[in-house]
Amino acid sequence: MQLVFTEKHTPHVGLCIDVDKQLYTAQSRFQRIDIFESHEFGRLLTLDGVLMLTEKDEFIYHEMMVHVPLAVHPSAASVLIIGGGDGGTVRELCRYSCVEQVDLVEIDKDVVSVCREYLPTVACSLDDARVNIFYEDGLRFVRRCCDQYDVIIVDSTDPFGPGEGLFTKEFYGNCFKALKQDGILVNQHENPFYPEDALAVKRIHHRIVQSFPLSRLYQAHIPTYPSGHWLFGFSSKKYHPTQHIDEDRWKGYGITARYYNTNLHKAAFALPTYVEDIIKEVEDGEISRL
Repeated sequence: MQLVFTEKHTPHVGLCIDVDKQLYTAQSRFQRIDIFESHEFGRLLTLDGVLMLTEKDEFIYHEMMVHVPLAVHPSAASVLIIGGGDGGTVRELCRYSCVEQVDLVEIDKDVVSVCREYLPTVACSLDDARVNIFYEDGLRFVRRCCDQYDVIIVDSTDPFGPGEGLFTKEFYGNCFKALKQDGILVNQHENPFYPEDALAVKRIHHRIVQSFPLSRLYQAHIPTYPSGHWLFGFSSKKYHPTQHIDEDRWKGYGITARYYNTNLHKAAFALPTYVEDIIKEVEDGEISRL
């Protein structure tokens, strides 16, 4: 008998992965959590039927979420992660000797416990002494913060369900307030290829640029994400993502990455024309009711 995990990316396009077996399934207070075993991509984590990560390509997403801001910020000691209960972003942050404190805010405690058990290579740093885990709503948590973090990483799910509040103008404004004077915000920014997702890209960027003086998009190729073309947002109070990268300092950390390098860092901000057009439409004020 052949088992297949299928995720629809549009009404007419989807991703199918042959799975050997289902290792875990349960309904948490917030969402359905499933772990599958596959030959091609290793173990898969899905939430409400949406693929969050696979063991084979998760390193691309997590490296680009972490190493881009850490190569720019000269002294990122305190970092806040909103979401990211799988632990991949924590793992990459804990590779930095300069990082003294990592606060992880995850609304669903079950996600963390399931990933500890079934995705140990991803969740391997959750017990690092520098990591503090808060099981609560990220929007509420960040409201209480002021001038506290060097970097905030919004490792959220898609803009619906439990993660919907992490895509609002209020949330990004609170992130601005929670950052120190030279703070950096990085967020996952969806894919720009399919029309409905491109609209989400516009909405997110429209809301972020109302709070931050500098906001740029960068990209990565992630095979199992919709269209394989994924965007990230880099927003800052002070630093430009390519003008202020310190390549020698980053290389001095001695971190061996599988996807990220400082040449790729600079190139990732060079976007295809169709993505530039999406950004221009927002920044020229043509999007007024997003």
